[in-house]
This record gives sequence, structure tokens and C-alpha cells, in this order.
Amino acid sequence: MSVRLRVAPSPTGDPHVGTAYVSLFDLAFVRQQGGAFVLRIEDTDRARYREDSEQQIYDMLHWLGLEWDEGPDRGGPFAPYRQSERLDTYRPHVDRLLAAGHAYHCWCTPERLAEMRAEQQKAKRPTGYDRLCHGKSRDERALLPGFSERPVVRMLIPDDPPLRFDDLIRGEVNAPRPDDQVILKADGFPTYHLAVVVDDHLMQITHVVRGEEWISSTPKHLLLYDWLGWERPKFAHMPLLRERDKSKISKRKNPAARLTWFAEEGYLPEALVNFLGLMGYSLPDGREVFGFDDMVASFDWSRVNAVGPVFDLDKLGWLNGHYIRELPVAELAERIVAYLGVAGAQADAVRAATPLVQERMQVLREAREMLGFLLVDDVVVEEAAAVKFLGAEQRPVVVAALGALSAVDDWRAPAIEAALRAALVDELGFKPKHAFGPVRVAVTGRTVSPPLFESMELLGRELSLRRLESAL
Repeated sequence: MSVRLRVAPSPTGDPHVGTAYVSLFDLAFVRQQGGAFVLRIEDTDRARYREDSEQQIYDMLHWLGLEWDEGPDRGGPFAPYRQSERLDTYRPHVDRLLAAGHAYHCWCTPERLAEMRAEQQKAKRPTGYDRLCHGKSRDERALLPGFSERPVVRMLIPDDPPLRFDDLIRGEVNAPRPDDQVILKADGFPTYHLAVVVDDHLMQITHVVRGEEWISSTPKHLLLYDWLGWERPKFAHMPLLRERDKSKISKRKNPAARLTWFAEEGYLPEALVNFLGLMGYSLPDGREVFGFDDMVASFDWSRVNAVGPVFDLDKLGWLNGHYIRELPVAELAERIVAYLGVAGAQADAVRAATPLVQERMQVLREAREMLGFLLVDDVVVEEAAAVKFLGAEQRPVVVAALGALSAVDDWRAPAIEAALRAALVDELGFKPKHAFGPVRVAVTGRTVSPPLFESMELLGRELSLRRLESAL
């Protein structure tokens, strides 16, 4: 059987960066082995389901260039690829487990289960289902407190479950003993633990790659494979992406956990792919800057570090700046134009200004800050900049700059610089920092901008002089 891997995100909100992280490693191995990469949408959590989330998953993986071979949008030999469209698939397997005595009905209400767990915690005992329903008929259970008309189905964990398994990254792993896991909810939907095993088997998934938080669930899955008489896949549990405090990166605490955040901030997809590749992986030659094809050529699970990497945005910023500087100017200009969403004369202004900012940028978002003065008629001066550079003491500088520039007909950077140096440095005796700072703030609205004289050339004579007048 050829190698088949899958990523199976849940459409319950903005896609997590972990979806791209696992997809990258899946795809690198698949492409090296000549296999197939499957995108499956696990949408059985109907309480948290969000309609737009599935499309965001597609859009962000496309943006990163992590293309799948089979999925809901592409079809394939094992369609459908949404769990909500496969509900008829799961029930027969639940019935098999019930008939074989590997599962049982549980009629306990949520309130009864909450009370049970509270008592266990108070007594400092391990929490887990107490099997009140096991071995009882519906009528027998109905005579006891905490009865629900709609049962769930639970696994019956044996006394000696398979707690050890081989992991492609970690070697032999010893997982904790599982509880009697619910595998079919009262609404008829399967839980993750049943659906993932059934789908992975029926879709002929050969390698299950997922985060290390699923290690504790693996014994449940191994039992289901064994009970249903199916061959086990190989497992690889990826190290978790972590915050600086070593906690798992979370969308509740860190906006960078949202995959969409990187596009919003103006990171380049190739830089993010490189960065995610560095999260737990290293090339044989130790290079930190590498592309997807480099990762494919060298891929080996033994090179994945099991220790959870810190998600260092400073490192990503450095990488992104490197990729920005490596782009041809024309290509970078088009990416900035697309990011800013400008067209016509504004797009032309951005294209012309791109050489001025390429060496100064780490993310495309900075282009909005650095080039915004070119895209408006009247600039808004930052308050702190106005106080520092456009007060009464700086008025003579602005007056002299306006007078000198009004006489300039050849509106190009060298002539603009010559006029300002003559008027402000030579005649008034200001140092360049004090001479050009007020002009920069008056013209761009900011204390930091692309090179001043080139910026004024792009802005044009009329707008430059008008802004100096407004500053007065």
C-alpha cells in the first residue's frame, strides 16, 4: 500500500497555526514517498461549528502552498471527506462493538456525571466513569437516579489495555490508562475517537501525524483498531508549539495561534513555511533558511526533535525580512500592492516607492505605515511627532524649507536635497538631524519614513509644498 497521510482540522473557528504545522510535515513526507495527502474536515462538534471556518482552512493552506490530493473540495476515491456526511458510516461499527461486548450504553445525565467527578476529586481519587450503567438494561438503569432517555455509547476498557506503542519521533511511548471513552454521543454523532479511527482505516491512512497532546488517547484508538480487526497505522506525535512560558500556543492567549493572523500582518507564506519547518526540524547541513523542496529532499522522522519548540516571533520576523530582501523589487511591489489593496495611481506610487522600503521592512504591514503618506491628499501628523518637530522652535526650519523648495523646478531627489541643505544646514546652521526632521514630519506625518528626498520626489512638488504650508 502506498503512503497516505491526512490532516483533519475541525471548523470551529479561525484555523489554528498547528493545522499548517502538521500539514507541512505530512506533505514533506508524502511528497518524498510519492504518496497521497488527504484533507478531511472533522465537523462532528456541531455546538462549536462555524460555517466560514472550513473555507478559511482551504484558503490558508492554499496561501501557504500546502496542496492536498483529496478532500471535500476535490473529491477522491474515499469521498465524502466531511465527517458530518459520513454519519451512516459509523453506526455499524458501534453496533459491532456493542455486540462483541467491547462497548455499552450509558444513560447517565450530565448532572450525575458532574457530581460523580466532584466526589472523586474531593476524595482525591482518579477521575473516570464509574460504570454505573455497565451490565444494566435500560429499564434497570431507569430505576436509579440521574437517568437520561437518550444514551451515549462507551468503550469498555479492559484491565490490560495496550499502553505501549512505537512512535516514529519518540520511539517507544508509554501512555496513561484511558477511561471508558464515549464513542457515540446522544445526538447520534460519533466522538472524535471513534470517527478518526473509522475514517483513517476506510481512507487507508498509513501514518497518523498529530500533536503530542493526543498521546494519551492513542491506547483508545489502538483498542478500536484491534477490536475491529484492522491493521494499525504508524503514529508520529509532533512536539507542541509553545509560548515562551512553555505553555501550548493558544488562540485565546496569542493572536499568532490564528493562521489568518500571519496573512493579516503581512508575513510571506514562504517565510512562514520555512519557520514552521524549523519548529522541531533541522536540515542535515544545519541551514536555517530553506524551502519546502529542501525539506522534502532531506526528510526523515528521526530529524524531528520531540522537545516542544518555542514559537519565537522575533525569529519569524528576521526570516520574513530575509525573504522580503531576496525578492525581486517588481515582485515585492506587486505583493505590497495586493496586500494594501490599492489600484491605479496609488498602485503606481507604491511600485515606485518599493525600492525605498525593501531594506527597511520585516512584514508587509510596515508598507502601510511607511508609504501611507503617498496614498492620501492630506497627511495626518502623529501627535507626538507634531509636539517634538513642529513646535514654535521648529517654525523657522519649516519656513526656510518652504521658501527654498518653492524655487526648485527640477523636482528630483538630488535637487530637493541640495536646496534643503543650502537653506537649512549651510544658511541656518542646523545639523541635518534637526534640519530635516521637521520637514520629514510635515511631509510624511511620521518621524520614520523612507529616504526623505526620494519620498518628496515621489509625492510631487505640489503636495510636498502644500503639506509644508499646512505644517505652518
